[in-house]
Amino acid sequence: MAASADDKALVVFSGGQDSATCLAWALSLHAHVETIGFDYGQRHAVELACRAEVLSRFRALRPDWDQKLGPDALLTLDVFQQLGETALTHDVEIITTASGLPSTFVPGRNLIFLTLAAAQACRRGLRRIVTGVCETDFSGYPDCRDDTVKALQVAVNLGMESRLVMETPLMWLTKAQTWSLASELGGEALVALILEHTHTCYQGQRGERHAWGYGCGACPACELRAAGWAQYREKKASGGQRV
Repeated sequence: MAASADDKALVVFSGGQDSATCLAWALSLHAHVETIGFDYGQRHAVELACRAEVLSRFRALRPDWDQKLGPDALLTLDVFQQLGETALTHDVEIITTASGLPSTFVPGRNLIFLTLAAAQACRRGLRRIVTGVCETDFSGYPDCRDDTVKALQVAVNLGMESRLVMETPLMWLTKAQTWSLASELGGEALVALILEHTHTCYQGQRGERHAWGYGCGACPACELRAAGWAQYREKKASGGQRV
């Protein structure tokens, strides 16, 4: 029997640790899952090259996930480069700006991503949109907040005459807990897949392989991922489950 729209999900998938964990979460809960990604001129464009490899390895990891995993869409959004310089779209220093936000903040990015994901979900008959935004371990981005996502869900449903649900499984998790969730969902095989094949580094570096994966080791994304990995491994070594 075909899955109902309520049991079909669209995952905003970048090719990074968080979105890969969200993909596993969605595949564990929903009968049919599709993915969408965005090429917005990010300086760490290597993540786009990682997307296809990660999706392929998800299919190989578990036969039931392979059966559930549907099409992937990749949209081009070069408008963010035109709007002005940020540390994710231009070769500028990663600093805290006068506004108090890091220079890696791309104004409107997640708002646009989720709105376009909603448009795709409506077109494809998918009711649930899954995104890896997080209010616990994040860089202070206002478009990652729970209130923002809830407000956007209301606006999107009003504007599209729909009943879409935006799901945020990582909203209240630390990075260490995100590693734990991946282990719970897919065991050591999924953890190894995320370590080896996802990309998080803002600098787009994949030369050196660290214990926590590839990256420059110095940007905020690498530091967060590395600290979370260390906490996760420490807790696991002590016999704990969830960090």
